[in-house]
Amino acid sequence: MQPQSFYRAVADDFSAVDEIIKKQLTSRVPLVSKIGDYITSAGGKRLRPLLVLLCGKALGREGDDLRLLAATIEFLHTATLLHDDVVDMSGMRRGRSTANALWGNAPSVLVGDFLYSRSFEMMVELGSMPVMQILSKATRVIAEGEVLQLSRVRDASTTEEVYMDVIRGKTAMLFEASTHSAAALAGASDEQREALRTFGDHLGVAFQLVDDLLDYKGDSETLGKNVGDDLAEGKPTLPLIYTMREGTAEQAALVRQAIQKGGLEDLEQIRVAVEASGALDYTAQMARDYVARAIACLEVLPASEYRDALVELSEFAVARTH
Repeated sequence: MQPQSFYRAVADDFSAVDEIIKKQLTSRVPLVSKIGDYITSAGGKRLRPLLVLLCGKALGREGDDLRLLAATIEFLHTATLLHDDVVDMSGMRRGRSTANALWGNAPSVLVGDFLYSRSFEMMVELGSMPVMQILSKATRVIAEGEVLQLSRVRDASTTEEVYMDVIRGKTAMLFEASTHSAAALAGASDEQREALRTFGDHLGVAFQLVDDLLDYKGDSETLGKNVGDDLAEGKPTLPLIYTMREGTAEQAALVRQAIQKGGLEDLEQIRVAVEASGALDYTAQMARDYVARAIACLEVLPASEYRDALVELSEFAVARTH
């Protein structure tokens, strides 16, 4: 269990969600259970199911349905991680080898499909049409976001607007689905549902902005992944886009060339360039702005330890180092 107080506020529920995840991973095919267990036990923050629990309880919802929804969200997230690592050819996540590095691409993709399928079985068990509408739409938007990102690999002409479309799809959408579905399950008012939907979107954008910032500011041991992974894959993230737009001609040319060819040969020069251009400060400030807007959305909730925990979680999202 994480030490932050925003986990402590729902500690019993969080433990129950872990048990649901373990139970739902059971398969008659041993390799499915083995890979599923490997990736779900990797020690991630599990912020998305945490958001479900905190938002639901902030609206007065208790019980097994809320826990099942939190587990469903985690299955959706884990499925995307398995697929992303195959697409990105990643060898390291959360400080250890990825599933595709250990078992190969085909088993990882197929177990990702299993987790998606299981999540939809869990949605049916919940029996909430509004929740199913939110999560089925989210699954489609996430896939579109990943394809959009893939279509922009090694494309140095990618704009900030397109970049924001990518991160809203591939990352922010599941944050939004977590908070929005919790509000729907809790029977919240239209105002509260929309505010929590927006809260999740803004928090998810901020979270991804910090991720992209840390790709040039962090270190592999702290991050739990290889620094410069985005650059190696030729992904034009905001620090690179800003450097090409606002940096010197030399800095812009260096970044443009690095995106177009991929690889890590120029990583240190790129790190210097994005720092000198002000790109990291720009990205960090944008993340802080989104978090401030996210926190403002929480005013629709009654005062409680759960609302306080949501504020603290939001602040953590931009202060983290991994």
